[in-house]
Amino acid sequence: MALESAGVSTIVADYVALTKPRLNFLVVASSAAAYYLGAGGRPDAGAMALAVAGTALVAGGAAALNQVLERDTDALMRRTRLRPLPDGRVTPADARVFGLVLALAGLALLASRTNLLAAALALVTLLVYLAVYTPMKRRSPVATLIGAVPGALPPLIGWAAAHGSLARGGVSLFAIVFLWQIPHFMAIAWLYRDDYRKAGFPMLPVLEPDGRRTGRQALIYSAALLPVSALPTLVHVSGLAYLAVAVALGIGFVWLAWRFAAMRSDASARHLFFASITYLPLIWIAMMVDKL
Repeated sequence: MALESAGVSTIVADYVALTKPRLNFLVVASSAAAYYLGAGGRPDAGAMALAVAGTALVAGGAAALNQVLERDTDALMRRTRLRPLPDGRVTPADARVFGLVLALAGLALLASRTNLLAAALALVTLLVYLAVYTPMKRRSPVATLIGAVPGALPPLIGWAAAHGSLARGGVSLFAIVFLWQIPHFMAIAWLYRDDYRKAGFPMLPVLEPDGRRTGRQALIYSAALLPVSALPTLVHVSGLAYLAVAVALGIGFVWLAWRFAAMRSDASARHLFFASITYLPLIWIAMMVDKL
């Protein structure tokens, strides 16, 4: 019985891993924060939970289907070779069905319990991620910019689910997450450049090993993020307290991106990466607290 229980636990863990829970945590958090901000007043907790659950299901399904498409290249990279598909613990057919069920369930939940706009945005997220970004990763470094679009749509989904329209507030949240992703991705691309080279992904650090363009991209987009992060205050989504936090965080982010651009070392890239995964949650928290 104990062995059977352990076997079931392992299978469940493998299917959970297909949804990339750590990566999608920020997706779900962004959707929840945007729903809260878009609701205007105090949001209905049940409706908010359904909207976030729908977004999470679509994101998890997209992650599973992405791993089906990239299982061969995942097998070539050290950081991904032990994922359930390249390691042979889950079959591609099973993972494909699992991903489709999750994605369709999420779309159905959003369409039936929020609104068609939120469901349509989720569908666009799914299609761009799988049909455009995933195949383009093997062909061009421009894929990073394309991938930032579905990556920035979850907050727009949350906003639309609560607000019923995109509005300037929702667009401002989309712009923040879109710009934030580029320095975040550049730091990852630099740290795992050897893995990407082995798998044949034409990331900027692979095409240009000196890292000049990689660092420059990180700096340009982090610098653009600084004024754009003020938009929620300008369109009355948040107030001056949020603005003060956003400016302070933005200056620190730009400084770390400048260090990475100047040094192009693993240490500076790692500092930028950790700053990026700290920046976004703090931005959301500042917006939400400022709304209380």
